[in-house]
Amino acid sequence: MLRISDISYAVAGRPLFEGASAVIPEGHKVGLVGRNGTGKTTLFRLIYGELALEGGDISLPSGARIGGVAQEVPASQTSLLDTVLAADTERAALLADTSQDPDRIAEIQTRLADIDAWSAEARAATILKGLGFDDDEQLKPCADFSGGWRMRVALAAVLFAQPDLLLLDEPTNYLDLEGALWLEAYLAKYPHTVVIISHDRGLLNRAVGAILHLEDRKLTFYQGPYDQFARQRAEKLAVAAAQSKKQEARRAHLQSYVDRFRYKADKARQAQSRLKALSKMQPITTPQEAGLKRIDFPNPEELSPPIVHLDGASTGYGDTTVLSKLSLRIDQDDRIALLGKNGQGKSTLSKFLSDRLPALSGKITKSSKLRIGYFAQHQVDELFVDETPLDHLRRERPTEGPARWRARLSGFGLMADQAETVVGKLSGGQKARLSLLLATLDAPHMLILDEPTNHLDIESREALVEALTAYTGAVILVSHDMHLLELVADRLWLVSNGTVKPFEDDLEAYRKLLLSDAKPPKARAEKPKPKRPSRDAMLALKAEARKSEARVEKLNDMRDKLATKLADPTLYEDAKIGEMEVWQKKYAEVMDALARAETLWMQDLEKLESAERI
Repeated sequence: MLRISDISYAVAGRPLFEGASAVIPEGHKVGLVGRNGTGKTTLFRLIYGELALEGGDISLPSGARIGGVAQEVPASQTSLLDTVLAADTERAALLADTSQDPDRIAEIQTRLADIDAWSAEARAATILKGLGFDDDEQLKPCADFSGGWRMRVALAAVLFAQPDLLLLDEPTNYLDLEGALWLEAYLAKYPHTVVIISHDRGLLNRAVGAILHLEDRKLTFYQGPYDQFARQRAEKLAVAAAQSKKQEARRAHLQSYVDRFRYKADKARQAQSRLKALSKMQPITTPQEAGLKRIDFPNPEELSPPIVHLDGASTGYGDTTVLSKLSLRIDQDDRIALLGKNGQGKSTLSKFLSDRLPALSGKITKSSKLRIGYFAQHQVDELFVDETPLDHLRRERPTEGPARWRARLSGFGLMADQAETVVGKLSGGQKARLSLLLATLDAPHMLILDEPTNHLDIESREALVEALTAYTGAVILVSHDMHLLELVADRLWLVSNGTVKPFEDDLEAYRKLLLSDAKPPKARAEKPKPKRPSRDAMLALKAEARKSEARVEKLNDMRDKLATKLADPTLYEDAKIGEMEVWQKKYAEVMDALARAETLWMQDLEKLESAERI
């Protein structure tokens, strides 16, 4: 059990924790969430004992082992497999013991059997494979791999060591989709306590069973995965907002009386009593609301389809062909997710489509007016760290003025303070927003995004979804964030065996395939266009879409009425606790029904739109 009791801590005079408390039961899988900069990583360092508390206490059972990924493993000549095996320090020490004493030897053998030491190599290899290393790579020295890959080795090592308390800070940032999905499944079955800092909504829904929320320098523990936490928090915000509004009305009424009568002799005493009442009123503050920091992509003019057509094309690096037999089509309204294990060529395809790699053979046809925007994670690191966002725009758009530059920045959630802050002092998320802005300055007809969410918090990821939904250009997306892919992509391309083909099934089927370690089914060529639907069929599709829309409107109305009911402060009086629970249950049921109804409505609209295109 991890017990955090009334802790206080400040950085440079700014309090991060004030009387914060929480208890995490043994064996629980918990997601630690909160706005960037609130102190999540600092809390991990306090648990490790790297920082000294100013007040309160953090305790664990005696002898409990804490583990996490602090940094990448060194670029040594030790193999990946041996590096991971060495993480189990007890096993390594027992095997290194050269005692000749029979009793000691017997003790060592017994302990090795107790910790299942003889299966250690197989377990370590399984973890490395799940994180993307094949059998040959596991035997190579760490020095053969880049920093990002050595971070995976460090993660594999701590998973193999199985500490009693596992602390992971954004572990999917250096994983691809396949590695992230494997990690989700592994953590769900991890035998000890796990606390994960993550902005990956899919991981927070599938790998954890509770949420620890850091806000206003306090910690609040919520049972259930992230989506359940989000619903509970929305209800809490609605109640706090209603209470705050009611108090402000009361305050305004008292202040009005004071302003009118404080200097009139016959009313002065009453005015003074109201002044005292005003001074004693403790403001009801709503919890910090992260808000949806917007991202606005400029929309391009419409081009005739297709905007890109590949016919037997191939590409690669120098004389080395990586992808061949590419026969694909992209229209301006496409939303395409690239699937495939790491190293199969997803980034190569992205670079090829963005004209960063040449065609080695075959034919590629693009619209003559086509503009392409490209965002890759390395571009965040290529920003000028000693310049401000305004400086970047001044270079890219010298003919525009400061007002226009600031308007562009605010459209990506970079407000006045960030606009004049040098990039080196911006957060990772703010740098990512600046890179996204620069990638879309020309209002591209096709936007290629290679892992765009690595530095974005949950609110920013939702803002990215909204922006991509409103964007009228084509989207090519590579991401380990399943939530983003599920909400944005309507076509899937599988990059494997040196080529790219449409993937016929959905993302959930792809996830199950990866987790079952099954080989992906052979991708088939695009299906021939279906026959044009009859007039009766079109009328039936329109009727279904209208029925679905009416169902959503009805449920939205029910939700609004229930939210109003839940916002009534009197509902939370002791005498009405039972009634409050009934209304909260009804609200949850309506929200679930609304989610299902919206899904059905979107499916009906997609069927109708497909039929209309035909």
